[in-house]
Amino acid sequence: PRFETCWPALMKDSHGVVIVFNPELPSHLKEIETWYSCFVQQQRLLDSQCLLIAHHKPGSMGHTEDLSLAYPLNKLKLVHSNLEEDAEDVRMEFIKYLRSIITFINESREKEEMSIIS
Repeated sequence: PRFETCWPALMKDSHGVVIVFNPELPSHLKEIETWYSCFVQQQRLLDSQCLLIAHHKPGSMGHTEDLSLAYPLNKLKLVHSNLEEDAEDVRMEFIKYLRSIITFINESREKEEMSIIS
């Protein structure tokens, strides 16, 4: 929130949003609602263009693994990360997400070109 004046520049022409948060901090769970509202909903991005990463500090993986988020956040792809234990899993999920964004951009561009031609 203290960098809100920078948000318009960050959001301009964005195709995807990755929100990383600490699931053990109640304040973070509240803040991600704000981030989602501003960076996804207000920018009219699809939920598939947003990735949530619940980042766990070393030794803190526990009850937050079964994290259940409220609507509309529960519609988003949620990945748990603990770089000490499963760095490769997180990397693969992130690559999958990037591929989906690239596919989305290419399909949007093709639709735009077709509408110009016709």
